[in-house]
Amino acid sequence: MAGLLDRIQKANDIKKIAPEDYDRLAEEIRSFIISSVSQTGGHLASSLGSVELTMALHLSMELPRDKIVWDVGHQSYTHKILTGRKKDFDTLRMMGGISGFPRRSESPSDAFGTGHSSTSISAALGLAAARDRRNGDWMVTAVIGDGAMTGGMAYEALNNVSRLDHNLMIVLNDNNMSISENVGGLSGHLSVLRVQKPYIELKKEVERTLRQIPRVGNGMARQVKRSKDQLRNLVMKDSFFEELGIKYIGPVDGHDIPMMLQIFRAVRAMNEPVLVHVVTKKGRGYRPAEKNPSVFHGVGKFDVETGKLAASAGKSYTSVFSDKLVSMASEHRNIIAISAAMLDGTGLAAFQKRFPKRLYDVGIAEQHAVTFAAGLAAGGEKPFVAIYSSFLQRAFDQIVHDVCIQKLPVVFCVDRAGIVGADGETHQGILDLSYLSVIPNMTVCAPKNADELEDMMEFAYQFDGPIALRYSRGTAYTGLTECREPVVYGKSEVIHAGSRAAIFAVGGMVKAAEKARQILAEKGIDVTLVNARFVKPIDTDCLEKMADSHRLIVTAEDNVLRGGFGEACADYLINHGYDNDLLHIGVPDTFVTHGTPDQLYQMLGMDAESIAEKIIEKLQQEDGKADERKA
Repeated sequence: MAGLLDRIQKANDIKKIAPEDYDRLAEEIRSFIISSVSQTGGHLASSLGSVELTMALHLSMELPRDKIVWDVGHQSYTHKILTGRKKDFDTLRMMGGISGFPRRSESPSDAFGTGHSSTSISAALGLAAARDRRNGDWMVTAVIGDGAMTGGMAYEALNNVSRLDHNLMIVLNDNNMSISENVGGLSGHLSVLRVQKPYIELKKEVERTLRQIPRVGNGMARQVKRSKDQLRNLVMKDSFFEELGIKYIGPVDGHDIPMMLQIFRAVRAMNEPVLVHVVTKKGRGYRPAEKNPSVFHGVGKFDVETGKLAASAGKSYTSVFSDKLVSMASEHRNIIAISAAMLDGTGLAAFQKRFPKRLYDVGIAEQHAVTFAAGLAAGGEKPFVAIYSSFLQRAFDQIVHDVCIQKLPVVFCVDRAGIVGADGETHQGILDLSYLSVIPNMTVCAPKNADELEDMMEFAYQFDGPIALRYSRGTAYTGLTECREPVVYGKSEVIHAGSRAAIFAVGGMVKAAEKARQILAEKGIDVTLVNARFVKPIDTDCLEKMADSHRLIVTAEDNVLRGGFGEACADYLINHGYDNDLLHIGVPDTFVTHGTPDQLYQMLGMDAESIAEKIIEKLQQEDGKADERKA
């Protein structure tokens, strides 16, 4: 028997579903999401919590004419399903498949591409302003979670919303707050009452009538409005938003489709900015996700029946970092850890459990996290700031202005550096070597394996200045453990001495470069392998030595080539009179799509086999030129 979900093949098909079947459709959507994500991985808990909310939005709108902007976008799976992408969910987050986030290139119903937090209100305000300039009448809605509302950009946008001449709906999806039945029910009914046309017209008529009374009318109207607002504020927490010029409605049960639908339709008729506060339960409908929403926020494959996650292939770099930081903090009381709402993701949950008073989770506020760390460092503490590579770029100015200009000893623990895989363009950590290396007074280093990450953390603790340690997502490399020279400032490590070419590999690329070296050795080509360790400053002594003894210098980095390690090496060699042949392995001038890391490295020509092939080709070209010169 075909389900209700089978009847939804494109945007707006949900309107063919009878109201009495909405709950059953919600159940089918949840079952489909759980089944699909268990096979592909993805953002589960947030999508399960926003099913009814998304249904109500789609029922009240006409897509793609109306616009919905999803903050971050990890809660947008129901939106994708309701806009005709159900058939593609077996490709979710896979190379060539649909993205885990909204993408304008994927569907006309994706009004704005997202992936990072706290951007939705700004984007929606821009869309609404563009609409008004074109005398349009379509609805623009921003859906933002309570977590994203901790980001300062959201408040910057709210501060400008009152300038809008027409309607804009902001849906605050609050999944971290419980409301008792009485308060929730009363608030819901009051919210419906506030937006109904008779109430609005009566309110305007009363104020208009009072103002017509000679001499005292205006004063009486103001007093009535003031009394009404004071009474309302006793029941509803809306004063903050209303003082910004945004009408507040809520809290509303985010799983009550009829109530939300009634409110959303009424808001559409209101010619002003409105914030609707809905309360949802993260992970709703799947007990393991309800019990552990943070664990099921972003997951790999899992068993639906038990909720058991697929076993990891080994200890991750994040886990190595976590264990080492706890160990170091046991010895050094001045170590402080800072997270920007990513305790589990960055491995700081264990630190919080052990040292709760030395852990600061500042919310989704990377800019504040960095300047807060600068203040701690200025006060004599040793802050370790753990932030994903693609999130840290949001705090570039603070790194420059508040940390590096003052040479403050802040340790940046740059997680998810390089190719991260399935989360795609917005999350690939391929820019950090470039944007960190351009900053004066910043030191940048990258460990080749798990042992070296621990050694670099010890080095960073003793280092008296800004320093960034960048490491990959996923299983930590445990090879080359026999190579463990002490970490010395600005010095690289020679892993194997050869003759035909010298490969300088950075961090996670050492593993691929070592495998490439072995492939070349099997073909009779003996190359030198150098673990760069430091990206800034580069080891110029080692670079000159290798340039003197090797015709071909190869650099390998999991970062964009523009402004990266390879360019720094080439710049130094050229400026010092060297004319060696150069080969740079890295990410070209492009954003990298989603797929498995192995697929992406191969696509980019950065896997071991590709590196070996490029070196062979380059050597053959040079041998050919040498033969021509002899002839």
